[in-house]
Amino acid sequence: MPVDLDPSRFDFLDIEHRDDGVSVVTLNRPEKRNALNVGTIDELVDFFSAAPRAGVKSVVLAGSGNHFCAGLDLIEHHDADRSPADFMHVCLRWHEAFNKMEYGGVPIIAALQGAVVGGGLELASSAHIRVMDDSTYFALPEGQRGLFTGGGATIRVAQLVGKANMVDMMLTGRVHQGQAAVDLGLAQYIETERSSFDKALEIAQQAAANLPLTNFAICSAISHVQNMSSFDAAYAESVVAGVVNTQPAARERLAAFADKSAPRTRPNAE
Repeated sequence: MPVDLDPSRFDFLDIEHRDDGVSVVTLNRPEKRNALNVGTIDELVDFFSAAPRAGVKSVVLAGSGNHFCAGLDLIEHHDADRSPADFMHVCLRWHEAFNKMEYGGVPIIAALQGAVVGGGLELASSAHIRVMDDSTYFALPEGQRGLFTGGGATIRVAQLVGKANMVDMMLTGRVHQGQAAVDLGLAQYIETERSSFDKALEIAQQAAANLPLTNFAICSAISHVQNMSSFDAAYAESVVAGVVNTQPAARERLAAFADKSAPRTRPNAE
């Protein structure tokens, strides 16, 4: 049964559903550099749990104002005076949100600008494609703040940049920017002539034109397969390919492609 994702029910996210199947999800706390409070995380869980059943074909994830996301809302964290158990459950809720994103099967393209720091980098790393602009900078300043990552950086960021680079970022507060950040694996695209949002939207529109089941496999199965042994991964890949590659819509696309790419008769060589 289709699910209704009414934008009016979200307070910390600005939601726009476009006619082309792309939904734009914007963190909407610019006065806090879009720091992640409990309410924002709850709304991310809500949206990305329902997106696959709501007809969302792809998502552009952005931040309002000059920054994508500055990470954990440290003021809320300080004022809440949480116990170890309290904060453990906050972290588990972050993991729930980011797992819904990575494994949910809907392509998510992150449009990055300004700060992508701490939990903001954990959020960005849960997207499938990241686009940065000249203003974007990445950091994990937890070491200088007496903190430790709790939203999946030890999983996703370490996968993107490698263990040694992540340890360096946390111990020293090292900041990565520009092409060097792309080379490290923190983003796949850098825009210097236009906004990261424009490029992210272009990619999201391209992804939305794919078959939904194919996108679901790409944006879910690959992550699952990476968690398996190579023996189990080969089996899982075969099963997914069996389902996806024989779907009726894929047969139609393959037939059209085969017709266009049919070999032409070549003249006999003299």
